[in-house]
Amino acid sequence: MMVKNCVSSSKERQSADLVILPVWMDKKGALLATSEKEFEPLVKFVFEQKDFSGKEKEMQLLYRQNGKEPRVLLLGIGEEESCTPEILRSAYASSMKLLSSKSLKSMNVLFPEVGHLDSEALYTAVIEGILMAGYSFTQFKEKPEVSSLAKICFCGNVKASLLQRIEIIIESVSLVRDLVNGNADDVNVDAFKQLARDFEKEISSIKVTILDKKALEKEKMGLILAVGKASTLPPSVIILEYKGDPKSKEKTAIVGKGITYDTGGLNIKVGVGMETMKCDMAGAAAVMGIMRAAAKLKLKVNLVGALAIAENAIGANSYKPGDVFRSRTGKTVEITNTDAEGRLVLADTISYVEDHYQPTRLIDFATLTGGVIVALGEEASGLCSNDDKLAHALEKAGERTHERVWRLPLYPEYKEYLKSPIADIKNSGPRKASCSSGATFIHAFVKSSSWAHLDIAGTAYLSELKACHPTAATGVGVRLFIDFLEHLT
Repeated sequence: MMVKNCVSSSKERQSADLVILPVWMDKKGALLATSEKEFEPLVKFVFEQKDFSGKEKEMQLLYRQNGKEPRVLLLGIGEEESCTPEILRSAYASSMKLLSSKSLKSMNVLFPEVGHLDSEALYTAVIEGILMAGYSFTQFKEKPEVSSLAKICFCGNVKASLLQRIEIIIESVSLVRDLVNGNADDVNVDAFKQLARDFEKEISSIKVTILDKKALEKEKMGLILAVGKASTLPPSVIILEYKGDPKSKEKTAIVGKGITYDTGGLNIKVGVGMETMKCDMAGAAAVMGIMRAAAKLKLKVNLVGALAIAENAIGANSYKPGDVFRSRTGKTVEITNTDAEGRLVLADTISYVEDHYQPTRLIDFATLTGGVIVALGEEASGLCSNDDKLAHALEKAGERTHERVWRLPLYPEYKEYLKSPIADIKNSGPRKASCSSGATFIHAFVKSSSWAHLDIAGTAYLSELKACHPTAATGVGVRLFIDFLEHLT
């Protein structure tokens, strides 16, 4: 297990195999981004030769015989005036890829001095970049590359409590990544149930309730039961409760789409469309990560997390296009596309959570539509909401964490897309505005709650890896929502 610690200044750091030294890019040439004098003789000649400019993510390894570290990694972080937390997060994360090829056991990390940035935001970005990029998923490799790095020391005026907070959050992000990267046959309905039970044993502040098939039938949750009909494992709704502020009547509910594998059902996916469908439970995984982080951080909030877990399999018992199913609310749904299953499991689960827990606000996380990827790429999650204040708070959290969200409309006209001649509503409309029409369907099952929908189809599982994300699974939602909870007023 890697040990992470912090010291209040670089002078207090212990000897290590390497130190990361941030460098600015300036019109006159590269400049050290820290006022530490000990490195000036080492870098003077390099900077004079113009071999290192300090542009973002530029790196150069230097060696020295004297000093606390024999290796000094020059890390370019760009121009000081345009420096942002995300630039720092990404630059420091990039350094981890280079260092992974070195047999390093210990590392010291120096922070840049950035006058226009809040110090906590600066420290958080650097530490997050290092820890997020240090994630690996090697359980399926015959000869996994195991990092020898056993100790990281962050050298600056960082409080131990801040480092501990970031560690808890990134550990929870890693949990989500592990779940999404895992095999669909392993990360199934039963696995989610067991994980929830393990949480309950490990964290005394979490209470778990599991609705099995009989309970779903008793609750008349016909939509989630329909989606899971062909699977060998019946669907389930898993509820986790955390009461961090028992005196408060405020309660936030989060609901995650947990399709453990999505074949598309009888509207079967074609070509490569099915290859990544083990990620279709990323919303439920995010809820698990958020619940873990909130409880471990002992946030003063009351939180209900609901996981709508089912497998959209193909078989003789598959639910069929053209059939009509009754939801928990009594509203009937015509199935025009069995590949629009996520909104069905969310509809029943949201209805249950709203009736049983009366939340102050309700947010769902779902890898819902390919349309959101067309609209926003993999750079932002789609946001739809019936509450401007809630939407704005989520947007602000997205800006602070760089898990950005972009609000899309819920125009009344989208209801026309979902009109059915034989049922109250149909589950899928035309391709146009598919993200908004999908959210419109879910909204139809929200009674009165302040509600927001986050479509994470583009941000939960990447087609191209990034500095902070060495695997396709990103763990998106955890950092965003913990920040949101911490800024609740």
